[in-house]
Amino acid sequence: MIAPGSPTVRRRRLAAELRGIREDKGKSGDTVAAALKWSPSKISRYERARTGLRPREVERLLDYYQITGSHRALLLGLAEDAAQKGWWEEFADSLSEDYQQFIGLEHEAASMSVWHVDVVTGLLQTEDYARHIISSYSRVEPIPPGLIARLVRVRMRRQQVLNRDGLQLSVVLDESVLRRRIGDDAVMYDQLQQLVKEADRPNLTLQVLPLDTQHVIFGESFVIFGFGQDAEAMLQDVVSTEHLRSGFTLEGERDTYLHRIAFQTLSDAALDPAVSRRLILETAEACWSGT
Repeated sequence: MIAPGSPTVRRRRLAAELRGIREDKGKSGDTVAAALKWSPSKISRYERARTGLRPREVERLLDYYQITGSHRALLLGLAEDAAQKGWWEEFADSLSEDYQQFIGLEHEAASMSVWHVDVVTGLLQTEDYARHIISSYSRVEPIPPGLIARLVRVRMRRQQVLNRDGLQLSVVLDESVLRRRIGDDAVMYDQLQQLVKEADRPNLTLQVLPLDTQHVIFGESFVIFGFGQDAEAMLQDVVSTEHLRSGFTLEGERDTYLHRIAFQTLSDAALDPAVSRRLILETAEACWSGT
C-alpha cells in the first residue's frame, strides 16, 4: 500500500515523540531495551529514525511507558502511517538509504529553501539534463544503463511535488550553474528555458547569485526542509544535501538555524526574481543558442 503522505516524515515524527517520552520518564535506552528484551541498538536506531517500528512494537512501548488516551491514539496512528510505503520505496534496490530519506522529506515538506552551487536543483531539471548528470556518475562508479534510466525516472517523478498545495519553494542558484556545460548546447538551452518557465509558478521564488557580487558564503549545496507550525513540536527543520549516492542530514536547532542565516544571506545578495529571469534568458541566448 502506498501512503498518500510521507512515511519518512511520519517515522521521524514518531521517533521524536517516543524519544521525548523516554526522556520525560527518566529512562535510558539501555533500560527500555532490557525491559522489552530488545537490543540497545534497536532503541537507538528507531529514535534516530534510521529504522521503523511495527505498530505492535509501538503498542508494547506505549504499554511500558503507560501512555493512554488521545496521545496514545495519535502515536498509534503515526505508527500505522509510518509502516506504509512511499512511491520511492518501489525503487529501494536502486536508491541509497540517504537518497530515500531525502525524497521522503521532500515529499511532505511545507517549505524548501534550496542553494545550489554546481548544477540545477533536481526539482527543476529537464530529463535530458538529469540523464547527463546521472550518466556522469559512471565515470567514478560503473552504473548499468537500466539503472540510469530508473534513476532518471525517479528524479522526474520527484518533480510532482511542485504541484502540491501549500508548498513554498525558494531557490538560489549560483550564476556558474547557468554557464556550466551539462550535455550539448541544446540540453543547456532547453534547461535554461525550463528554469524560466518554472519561475512563473506562484509558489516558486527563483534567484541567481551573480558571479560579480561579493561572495560571503562558501560551501556546498544544501536544502532546508520546513514542516510548518502544526508539526513544529514533533519535527524541526531538517537540512540535507541532494546527493544521489551519499549525503548528510542535520536536525540540531543550531545547525538548522545557521543554515537559515546562510540561505537568507545568499538570497539577499542574489538578484531579485525578475532580474534573475532576464539573466537566465540572456545567458541562454548568449551561451547556448548556437548563434
